[in-house]
Amino acid sequence: MNLYDFTVRDTNGYNVQLNKYKNKVVLVVNTAIKCGLTPQFEGLQKIYDALKDKGFEILDFPCNQFGEQAPGTDEEINRFCTLNYRTSFPRFAKIDVNGANEIPLYKWLKSQAKDLDDTKIEWNFAKFLLDKNGNVFKRYPSTTKPEDLLKDINGLLG
Repeated sequence: MNLYDFTVRDTNGYNVQLNKYKNKVVLVVNTAIKCGLTPQFEGLQKIYDALKDKGFEILDFPCNQFGEQAPGTDEEINRFCTLNYRTSFPRFAKIDVNGANEIPLYKWLKSQAKDLDDTKIEWNFAKFLLDKNGNVFKRYPSTTKPEDLLKDINGLLG
């Protein structure tokens, strides 16, 4: 099993098969728009702009499980990110990353990442970096700044 085996919903409610990201280095992030870490969108977009043409993707999954810091509809969240941080990487429908309603993708991601002891996502902006084969390379805690991932991302891009 790898990233390409999963299907998720986009912000319009349509199913998206993640096999469309084959042969790309992918960063999966659960985000929120009213969080102290929300400014990480700026760093994420900067990395995306610099590396998207080299085979890098960011998959953004808004999550309202932590302090209800991702309120609103998918459309409202998308508008906020686009207007305030000029994000252009793919954003998907709001999800749960822990608990009974967590999506299968996150169950799998957490089972694959042995870097952190806790199997639960700790907060908004937890990050999973996947290699070009759709396998989890590493999990990073929420406090890890996007620019601190550059060495690992560039290493996977080759």
